Amino acid sequence: MAKALDIIFAGTPEFAAASLKALLQTKHNFCAVYTQPDRPAGRGRKLTPSPVKQLALMHDLPVMQPESLKNTEVQQQLRAFNADLMVVVAYGLLLPAAVLQAPRLGCINVHASVLPRWRGAAPIQRAILAGDSQTGVTIMQMDQGLDTGDMLLIRTTPISGEDTAQSLHDRLADIGARALVDCLPLLAENQLQAEKQDNAQATYAAKLQKSEAQIDWRQSAVQIQRLIRAFNPWPVAQTMVDGNTLRIWNAQPLQGTSGLAPGTVISESRAGIDVATGHGVLRITQLQLPGGKPLAVSEFVNAHSLQGKVFSS
Repeated sequence: MAKALDIIFAGTPEFAAASLKALLQTKHNFCAVYTQPDRPAGRGRKLTPSPVKQLALMHDLPVMQPESLKNTEVQQQLRAFNADLMVVVAYGLLLPAAVLQAPRLGCINVHASVLPRWRGAAPIQRAILAGDSQTGVTIMQMDQGLDTGDMLLIRTTPISGEDTAQSLHDRLADIGARALVDCLPLLAENQLQAEKQDNAQATYAAKLQKSEAQIDWRQSAVQIQRLIRAFNPWPVAQTMVDGNTLRIWNAQPLQGTSGLAPGTVISESRAGIDVATGHGVLRITQLQLPGGKPLAVSEFVNAHSLQGKVFSS
């Protein structure tokens, strides 16, 4: 068996916690866990530790939460751990050259796309939005660029027409965690062949903006359904009706056309609310009124009717 590595782990959200949890089942040693400072969360805006911090504390691992890694003292402290490797998963802070070079084997990153496609902050959502048929996880050797490092290991998964950002996130978190566990002994024994990325093929996964969640009914039913899936669970696709914001959580594109203006509600039943689009018909199956909770259409139509209404952006 390959020797156990002395690891610094850096990550923040649930996606990263899946990798930390997997590493905790291995023989590797943890020098420290780095995660973002506690942030306000929930209705009370109470300071809340990240999922990674919560998991680290449960296992009595030392937790570091610097605001930045650019500080010289922070860098000296990190170097003093004398780690073999730094594993970075959705950490959220830039790693300066001094940090990248500190561990003996450098820093590796678990990224939720098949690079060089979808470098950047929102690869899962952008893949769904673009209609990609597959995605995956890339483990790469980090350099100073944005997700530009040499690729060490790739695992792929198809994207189904039912996948939301949440379902794909959960699957990729699991795939990434298992790929990371497989990667470390190979890295320790120098058995991985690093592959350069083709920069000409790179695409950028910009951070999601709330403004993008507004549905443009002039788009096709297929495009709108991709938006709904990509923005579930955040920021959630939305449309306006009678001055109220209607959030749409799930929908299906249908065959056929209506001839009506885009955004017009054609029909409604317990099966769904059918809406005209720029091309095709979209059947809404789960939606949410202001102040309410997400409802299946079968529940919604018991108390509400949208028949003949016209949705707007």
